[in-house]
Amino acid sequence: MLKADFHIHTKYSMDCNTPLEGIIQRCLDTGINCIAVADHDTIEGALKMAEMAPFPVIIAEEVLTPHGEIKGMFLKERINSGLSVEKAIAEIKAQEGLVCLPHPFDPFRGLRLDSRALEDMADQIDVVEVFNARSPFPWPATKARNFADKFSIPGSAGSDAHSLDEIGNTYVEMPEFHGKDEFLQALRKGKIHQQRSSLLVHFYSTWAKIKNAF
Repeated sequence: MLKADFHIHTKYSMDCNTPLEGIIQRCLDTGINCIAVADHDTIEGALKMAEMAPFPVIIAEEVLTPHGEIKGMFLKERINSGLSVEKAIAEIKAQEGLVCLPHPFDPFRGLRLDSRALEDMADQIDVVEVFNARSPFPWPATKARNFADKFSIPGSAGSDAHSLDEIGNTYVEMPEFHGKDEFLQALRKGKIHQQRSSLLVHFYSTWAKIKNAF
C-alpha cells in the first residue's frame, strides 16, 4: 500500500524554499512513499525530484488562471500561467495529463467561479482535492467532497506543504498504481488520513515569497 501526499511544493515554487533532498528525507522519516510535486507555474522541481526520489513522484503543476488555480497531474511540459481556466484545462489534456481542482472552495485560494460554471466543467475534471491541510476552515472540504461525490470524481488530498514539517500531515492510503489510469482506479479505493496544519505554516510561504522576490 502507498502512503501518498499529493500536494507538495519545493524551492522551485516562488513561495517555498524547501530543498529536494530535505523533502525526500522527510518522506522517508514519515513513511510517505508517493508524492505529487505541484509547484506554482513550473515543473522543474518535480522533474528533478522524480530522478532523485526512491519512491514514485507525480509531475504536477499549479497553473494560475484569472479565476484561480488549476492543477495538472502527470504532465510532460510546463504550462504557462495567465491562461483562462478553459485553456489551462485544454493544455493539460493535450499532454494527456489529469485535471485536478486544488482547494476548490477555499475562500482565499479556491476557484472564483459560480456553482453553475463549475458544474458545467465537471466532465473535464479528473480529480478533486477534497482535503487540503492548509485550508483553515472545515466547510471547503465538505463542499469539495460533495462536489466530487455528485459527479463521481475521485477525491485526493495533500498537505500542500511549503515546509518540511508539513509533509505527511495529510495523506492518502491507497493501492500501488502504474500510470494515470491505474492512479484514478487506486485513488477511488484510497482512505484519506487528514490533519489540518497550524495557521503558522502560512508564515513560511509568505516569508519565502518575500525572500524570493528580492
